[in-house]
Amino acid sequence: MNPTVSDTPARPDADTVRAIEAIVLVAVEPVPSETLAQLLEQPVVTIEHLCHELQTAYAEAGHGFELVKVAGGWRYQTAADLSPYVERFLLDGQRARMSSAALETLAIIAYKQPLSRMQIASIRGVDPDGVIRTLQARGYVAEVGRDHGPGQAILYGTTPSFLEKLGLFALSDLPPIAEFVPGADVVEALEHGLRIDPPTDARA
Repeated sequence: MNPTVSDTPARPDADTVRAIEAIVLVAVEPVPSETLAQLLEQPVVTIEHLCHELQTAYAEAGHGFELVKVAGGWRYQTAADLSPYVERFLLDGQRARMSSAALETLAIIAYKQPLSRMQIASIRGVDPDGVIRTLQARGYVAEVGRDHGPGQAILYGTTPSFLEKLGLFALSDLPPIAEFVPGADVVEALEHGLRIDPPTDARA
């Protein structure tokens, strides 16, 4: 009987292991073993073996993350027993870091969408570009069309993620804005009280 080849592949250099970690870390979707094999010029069986070794090593070291094979590929995810802390960070922490400017802009878009940057600026009185980029990065706001007027400005609206975060089925479930807006007499009084009149000329 001819000797069989060992099931354990020859150990590649440490850079291959580090490369696997780096690629999986930055990947948005799970990375298939075949893709890693092509990128690193290694047999698929070698990649599979190394990923399983990393998986075991992370678990034995007690890290807060793990390497798992899901949806046909490898990805990093937080350890299941730490989910309460992760949820607290994602929900409470992220909400706490939303600036008042971001919340104000998000409310304007939610109630008056679709609308352009210029329209948002006319309501808020400040350039909203930075805030809009932040809201887009968080997935709460997206481009939903173009204005028919001159320049065809980009129009913004909220996303399904926005509704999901608020636990709403549709925008129609938002509370009536009238509940948060003071009456016309109050607005007029506020505007009068906050108006800055130009200084009078003492020589007049």
